Amino acid sequence: MSPILTADDLHRIFKNLDTNNNGLVGIHQLHHLLLNTGAQATLDELEELVGHTSLDSIDFAFFYEELVKAKIQEKNDSGCNDDLSKAFQVFDLNGDGFITCEELQTVLSRWGLWDKSNGQDCKDMIRVFDINSDGVLDFEEFKVMMSTPCRPHNSI
Repeated sequence: MSPILTADDLHRIFKNLDTNNNGLVGIHQLHHLLLNTGAQATLDELEELVGHTSLDSIDFAFFYEELVKAKIQEKNDSGCNDDLSKAFQVFDLNGDGFITCEELQTVLSRWGLWDKSNGQDCKDMIRVFDINSDGVLDFEEFKVMMSTPCRPHNSI
């Protein structure tokens, strides 16, 4: 389904699904519609999501709005992860799926952001976000690091 369906479009779809003209669309009819549009959901998942075995036209419209919101969020999350994945690859110089202290220092040095004379150890930088304490950053730890707002050194 396109996220640009009008109220009239939704009403027409609902009427087509309501084959017995009782003002309700059954979960099986909704499941069939979703499968035809490429959505992957089992009948049980759909029933749990909807919370009913049938929907009236208002519930159908709300269901559609929730699908659109979920699709937009999925697209936003995917785009964000793609960007983070590319950024991670910049630091993961050997492509092993981890950012080591040496890799971090090399990349920051290339960018002119690493000053060896400042006394800062890149191990300390990694340790802050190294959730499993293995001395390197994996992609999930990198995502946490990238989503953490920067704070001035003197702030509490």
